[in-house]
Amino acid sequence: MSRTTLSERGEARMPDDGGQDPASSGGLRRALPRVALVVAAGAGALLAVGAFLGLYVRPTSDDWCALWKARDMGVLGITADFYDTQNGRVTNAFLTGLLYSDGMRGPKLLPAFLVVALAAGLFLLARAALRSLHRATAVRTGPAEPARQPTVPLVAVAALLPALLFFAGTRSYQVLLWAPATISHTLPSVIGLWTVLGAVRAARCGVRWARTAAVGSALLVGAALGMLSEPFTLVAGLFTATVGILCLPRFGWTKDRYVSTWCAGACLGLLIGLVLLYTSPGARWRRAQHPPEPLSAAELGATFHDWWRLWQTVGGQWAYLGAVAVGALLGLALATAGARRDGGAPHGSAAGLPPRWLFLVAVLLPLPLIALGSLAVVFGLRSGYGDVGWTYGRTWTSFLLPLLLVLCAYGAWGGSLLGRRLLESPRPAGRAAALVAIGAVAVGSAAALVQPVYALTTETVVRAAAWDRQNARIRAEVAAGARDVGYEPLLIGGLTEPLFASSYARDWAAQCTATYYGVDRIHRP
Repeated sequence: MSRTTLSERGEARMPDDGGQDPASSGGLRRALPRVALVVAAGAGALLAVGAFLGLYVRPTSDDWCALWKARDMGVLGITADFYDTQNGRVTNAFLTGLLYSDGMRGPKLLPAFLVVALAAGLFLLARAALRSLHRATAVRTGPAEPARQPTVPLVAVAALLPALLFFAGTRSYQVLLWAPATISHTLPSVIGLWTVLGAVRAARCGVRWARTAAVGSALLVGAALGMLSEPFTLVAGLFTATVGILCLPRFGWTKDRYVSTWCAGACLGLLIGLVLLYTSPGARWRRAQHPPEPLSAAELGATFHDWWRLWQTVGGQWAYLGAVAVGALLGLALATAGARRDGGAPHGSAAGLPPRWLFLVAVLLPLPLIALGSLAVVFGLRSGYGDVGWTYGRTWTSFLLPLLLVLCAYGAWGGSLLGRRLLESPRPAGRAAALVAIGAVAVGSAAALVQPVYALTTETVVRAAAWDRQNARIRAEVAAGARDVGYEPLLIGGLTEPLFASSYARDWAAQCTATYYGVDRIHRP
């Protein structure tokens, strides 16, 4: 009996060896990029608004001190000041001096830089990861046709994850728009991401000098980051040390010591930077202002309590599920691409699945490492800021970005498995339902950020207009010879404004504001 069957219209169709029509995935393959495009467009629009809001950033809190110090001391002067009398963050001070060297122009442009650098870095990182997985499966199963990158889902990942990082938390203004916080807690993640990309590029080119340069760069960048942000140093050091140990050649995961050597260089740099920071005169002065509580059972219990409250806050934001959903879209795209390449139901290698041992490591390790890293951050915050330290959401970026990456990776793995099952099923309705459900979560996640972005936009623009009017008045009074001017505090982002301290002698923000305007004192109008 012939395998060829005739339809009522006289058309011949030939099922593949798996009994599944190769064209059955066509609807899913066509619909996936459209759903991903909606997610990418929505998240991209939110990021564009955030970047544009940088033009409406005006001084507040630490901005006042950074402005006059960068103006009067210069870049090297403010760097020495931080090391000797502030907090010891040499890299932080150097970048602050550069950023504020032209007044507020740098802080206004920084949000756009962060948006572009983070989104581009995530896109390149995801693409490099997919290429590595394809090469790994090719080694296991034999040569395969080069995989086509699902560009639109990758763009959706690269757009939605930064949007969640910037706008889904409790301190959006501080995480994206307030330069002192972004230098300390957002920029380190961007620098670390691009440093990893440089290491991947050096590994792929296979040139010895490139790998040597990558290791040396990891050491230098690690030292700079160690003097930039303590929370990032703790989290990055934990992850880097773990990867370095697991990638030792004796475990059979790598053929040489490049990865472990690179990780060792990065960890050594982070340690050097942290030691230089901790032993600086500025850091000793700061610890003297807020002496840490002695380590005790009660203090450890309070730390765990704060840590639990932090994760309750994070878990209460359902928009973070969008990281899983957009990862699932990417996984579905990989599954359909594998089916198209193989001409039928996808095999494990075509779907881009990692080897079993790599999968087990990816599942078991990241979440405990994130939990441990966040606990270390909370402990440091309690030591430096007391009971309210855990509420400083700007410091959460150090472990929230790894969390989003891990959630996205889990979603991609789950989406790939689901896609394989759906393509093996003869029911188109199941494929449609799965795509609608996953797409709804991803689109809904982006939609949930519209209200926070709208509120952030309104607050920032309204304050900018009020600040400009007040600044023009103060400038006019100073030009007329006034030495004591009125200043109306303009609160934003939960930040300190001048004239909110118990006494003027303790009001560092008011004193910095007065120095910035060149007057002796400011007062409420």
